[in-house]
Amino acid sequence: MEAHGAGLRRVLVLAFCVAGIWSAYIFQGVLQETVSTKRFGPNNERFEHLAFLNLAQNVVCLVWSFIMIKIWSNGKSGGAPWWSYWSAGITNTIGPAMGIEALKYISYPAQVLAKSSKMIPVMFMGTLVYGIRYTIPEYVCSLLVAGGVSLFALSKTSSKTISKLAHPNAPLGYGLCFLNLTFDGFTNATQDSISARYPKTSAWDIMFGMNLWGTIYNMMFMFGWPTASGYEAVQFCKEHPEAAWDILLYCLCGAVGQNFIFLTISRFGSLTNTTITTTRKFVSIVVSSVLSGNPLSEKQWTSVGMVFSGLSYQIYLKWRKLQRMTKKRKPM
Repeated sequence: MEAHGAGLRRVLVLAFCVAGIWSAYIFQGVLQETVSTKRFGPNNERFEHLAFLNLAQNVVCLVWSFIMIKIWSNGKSGGAPWWSYWSAGITNTIGPAMGIEALKYISYPAQVLAKSSKMIPVMFMGTLVYGIRYTIPEYVCSLLVAGGVSLFALSKTSSKTISKLAHPNAPLGYGLCFLNLTFDGFTNATQDSISARYPKTSAWDIMFGMNLWGTIYNMMFMFGWPTASGYEAVQFCKEHPEAAWDILLYCLCGAVGQNFIFLTISRFGSLTNTTITTTRKFVSIVVSSVLSGNPLSEKQWTSVGMVFSGLSYQIYLKWRKLQRMTKKRKPM
C-alpha cells in the first residue's frame, strides 16, 4: 500500500508539472502573439519594440529568482559567482531578441516550428567544429525536422495571417530564428561549463546570474542613449495600459513556467522535461491556429507532423540510450 501511495503521488506531481508547463507557456505564447500582432488604441498602433519584452522578462525573472534564493538557499554557498555569467548573458540577450523580432516577419506557428529545430545547428556545429559523428537515426531525426521546417516555409501562408504581420518577410524571419538557435547553443554550452566548474550551483543561481546580465545588457540597449527605443516602449505602455498588462502577464508566465521546468527536471529528469516542452510546442501551434485565427493549409499541417515526428523520434532515441546506460550501471 505504501509503494502504491508513493507511485500515485509521483503521478500526481507529474500531472501537476505537465499542467503547469503547458498552461504557463501556452498562455505566454498567446500573449506574445497578441502583443506582436494586435493594434492598440483608436489609432490602431502596433507595439513595435518587441525587444522590450526580453528586458521586462529579465527584470521579472531576476526578482523572482532572488526571492527564491532567499527562501530556499538556507545560507548555502559554493555556487557560481554572479560575474561568471557575463559572456552567457551576451548570447542570451542577443538570441531571444532575434527570436522575438522574427514575429514581425513570420507567424507565431512558423516561429515555434523554426525554433523547434534546435538539433540542426547543434549537429552542424558538432560535426564542423568538434568532428562529432552522429548515428543514422540521429540524421533521420534531423532530416525530418529540417524537411518539415523547409516545407512549412515554402508553403503559401494565408492572406489573413500575413495581414497581421508588421513587415511580412519569410527569409528574414526564419533567418532570425536560426540565429536565435545558434546563440542559444553558445549560451547552453557556457551554462554547462559554469555548472561543471561550480557543481553546487542551483537552478535559481543560474536563473539569477543569467537574468542579472540580461537586465544590464538590455537596459544599455534600450535606454543607453536619449533616442533609444526603450523610452518609446515605456511611453507606448503609458498610453496603452492594455499593452502593459499583456507584457506583465507575459513575464509572469515565463517566471512561473521556469519554476515548473526546474521542478520537473529535479523530480523526473531532463528527458521528461524535453518530452513535456516538445508536446507543449505542438499544442501552442494548434492553439494559435484555432484561437488566434492563423489557419494552416494541409501542406503546413504535414510539415508540422514531420517536425514533431522527428522530435518524438529523438526523444525515443534518448530514452533508449538512457535505458542502456541504466542497465550497464546495475550490478551483475
